[in-house]
Amino acid sequence: MLGIDVYVERGDFSLEARLNIPTPGVTAFFGASGAGKTTLAHTVTGLIRATGHITLDEETLLDSARGLCLAPERRGVACVFQDARLFPHLCIADNLDYGLRRTQRAHYAQRDEVIALLGLGDMLRRRPHELSGGERQRVGLGRALLAQPRLLVLDEPLASVDVARRGEVLPYLERLRDRYRIPMIYISHDYEEVLQLAAWVVVMDKGRVLAADTPSALSLSPSLQHRIRADAVGAVIESVVAARDEANALMALDLGGQTLRLADAHFEIGTRVRLQIPANEVILATELPTGLSVRNSLSGTVAQIDQGTDGLVLVAVRVGDQQLLARVTPAAVADLALTIGRPVWALVKAASLTGSLYRGAAPVG
Repeated sequence: MLGIDVYVERGDFSLEARLNIPTPGVTAFFGASGAGKTTLAHTVTGLIRATGHITLDEETLLDSARGLCLAPERRGVACVFQDARLFPHLCIADNLDYGLRRTQRAHYAQRDEVIALLGLGDMLRRRPHELSGGERQRVGLGRALLAQPRLLVLDEPLASVDVARRGEVLPYLERLRDRYRIPMIYISHDYEEVLQLAAWVVVMDKGRVLAADTPSALSLSPSLQHRIRADAVGAVIESVVAARDEANALMALDLGGQTLRLADAHFEIGTRVRLQIPANEVILATELPTGLSVRNSLSGTVAQIDQGTDGLVLVAVRVGDQQLLARVTPAAVADLALTIGRPVWALVKAASLTGSLYRGAAPVG
């Protein structure tokens, strides 16, 4: 458990946060620029002085009332910044070895394993200026990991990487998450990165914590919906691959005893996955329709009806033990006589689900 109860005042900006973050696992600090994400993370690294109390797995890092504040190098926290901050005069192999030389901790991450995991083998004799931005970030990740940290802080590591390269780096971050399961704080204002990596999300704005929960729970929360694009709002479900239909290029997820079909992502049966279903792609019906090309007709009940941020209405539909979101007009709510508890059918096109399917993050705790 990472316990944070801190206050920071810097000029016109103040940060106040009280959190208990489950470990291990990836926790995302999410919010717009200026929300306080980096300030909060660096109270944990020790790079920013705070008033209050911070503990990591029973060890106290900060207790200002007692005058205790461990120096950054004694906290066992490694940080990867936007620009990787590699040593330009050293080759990649020597940059990696710098992390190993500085640690006195037991080695759970072995050099050759990290090099293979991050695909660094072909660049060991090169210098940082010879690498792309995505490659430099992979080296930065490797150097941080070889310091054998108790906690890894990733401070918007893809912000300075172009969009094409981000798609190359994210799978490596998934590998680190799944292989080592050390606590990680991932700072981002990109919701798709958060969906792909995090098991726990802290939503921040103006130096305050608005909400902290799993991506599935927060996808239903106005505190998150108001901070992402309207077309990005949608329920996040956690499931497993139940079957694959290679002949029709489809696979099936189990959703509370019902089947949700989508384009085959070639995941093995039993793979844990996380899927965002955009609210714009869910159609509601009060009777089971027939003769449609839509592959998914899921029975459920209306669980919640909320005004959206764009004049439309968000309707939450409980399907088994999870919920979907549908964005509809106020007229549709009236015409269908939608009320809490009303049975409905949620219709979802299989082809609309290909953009936000990820291997499930390991559970926190």
